[in-house]
Amino acid sequence: VPLQYGLYSSFMGCFVYCFLGTAKDVTMGPTAIMSLLVSSYAFHEPVHAVLLAFLSGCIQLAMGLLHLGFLLDFISCPVIKGFTSAASITIAFNQIKNILGLQGIPRQFFLQVYETLRRIGETRAGDAVLGLTCLAALAGLRAMKSHLPQAAPTEPLAVRISCLIVWISATARNALVVLFAGLVAYSFQVMGSQPFRLTGSIPQGLPAFQPPRFSLAVPNGTVPFQSMVQDMGVGLAVVPLMGLLETIAIAKAFASQNGYRIDPDQELLALGVANVLGSFVSSYPITGSFGRTAVNAQSGVCTPAGGLVTGALVLLSLAYLTSLFYYIPKAALAAVIISAVVPMFDAGIFRTLWRVKRLDFVPLCVTFLLCFWEVQYGIVAGVLVSGILLLYSIARPPIKVSEGAVLLVQPGSSLHFPAVEHLRDSVCSRALAASPPRSVILDCCHISSIDYTVVVGLAELLQELHSHGLSLAFCGLKDPVLQVLLSAELEGFQHFPSREEAGEALGCSASDEGGS
Repeated sequence: VPLQYGLYSSFMGCFVYCFLGTAKDVTMGPTAIMSLLVSSYAFHEPVHAVLLAFLSGCIQLAMGLLHLGFLLDFISCPVIKGFTSAASITIAFNQIKNILGLQGIPRQFFLQVYETLRRIGETRAGDAVLGLTCLAALAGLRAMKSHLPQAAPTEPLAVRISCLIVWISATARNALVVLFAGLVAYSFQVMGSQPFRLTGSIPQGLPAFQPPRFSLAVPNGTVPFQSMVQDMGVGLAVVPLMGLLETIAIAKAFASQNGYRIDPDQELLALGVANVLGSFVSSYPITGSFGRTAVNAQSGVCTPAGGLVTGALVLLSLAYLTSLFYYIPKAALAAVIISAVVPMFDAGIFRTLWRVKRLDFVPLCVTFLLCFWEVQYGIVAGVLVSGILLLYSIARPPIKVSEGAVLLVQPGSSLHFPAVEHLRDSVCSRALAASPPRSVILDCCHISSIDYTVVVGLAELLQELHSHGLSLAFCGLKDPVLQVLLSAELEGFQHFPSREEAGEALGCSASDEGGS
């Protein structure tokens, strides 16, 4: 779509998130991932792209109103860490081409690495010098801010003013570096030479506030709304889902790093409203932006109200300043992005998970590696692997078996239908293999809920043990579980408050059976 549609998509999300968002750092807008997804379903037609934003927003808004945000809680910490670490590398390397002044580099990471290394001899000296200088300046200013001592009120006025100037300079380092680079580029332009690749001209003017078009005029007629929706097809599911995953992954990453919590339902509402309202200003689907969020965080933003400043500056730029942006060197912008995303790489998490719990190392590595292929595939694969590990722990809960006069079986967690066959096999194999076979006490102190499939499985277990002349007694039943089992009216069901009472009852019945 034309260049200005990227800017039309860059301000509404900032305003909406200020009022509805729950993460202070997150900035919403167009991203490379979402742009590529939209390009697959918009057919290079701005009308399709804007309508897709409206429909995606409606879907996301409905999910928020239905409180489906809990589904996003299945994005585990290893998945978040894998995503942020891989994203920091891919985004940073994606800017190397601008630091070196190269053009025509593909977007796919592995092709990008190959082409950048192959064409490194084509590096433009001006861009490289400016980019590296900006990187060094940003690193120095960030270090200066972190080591700046707090000026005491008793210090001389000159010292306090100096500290304030240094703090303001370090906090506004991104803007200062871009401003400095723009002035340098303008100076060269005035002198008649330009050693840098510049941002270039951007169309000026604000978009009209109007609803998205629900039909498309073509030379031989009109494409109705129904046909447009059919053309988008699976994009109506993929685009809103990937928007949610990217936004929540970014919000969780920065929230955990900065020690605050987010509300997934509120994030869904914010994203949905942003896309719906954005479609009224010709925006295509937006989501949380990792790069801009990192710049936001590194700039020291304290509340979501920072979005008001961001959105206002985009509007101001569209209305009046697009001609000034012509002189901003791409190398300077690349340096700002690299400086912002590099600190997000967490090398220590790999060592920590390997030491703490190696099973969590699997979704971390799956997410990290696949994100180099496509970020959306990495997140989805990581969530699936985490889900499989979670389901396995539900299907195979730990079962402690103690042998004595009777067999004491104690499940380590709640029983759900995938686990009932595992429980039956464990009980029957141990009870019948003992010499002589032993009756069983099922200690349910850790079981807080059961479903109907579990009730059926327990009934079959009772019948199987009874067919071998053995008994099964329950103890430690919580009230909800006891009520379910009593309602089922299981044949031969007996329960006791404690395992001692159950053991005494089974011991007596066993001796009576042996005597008879």
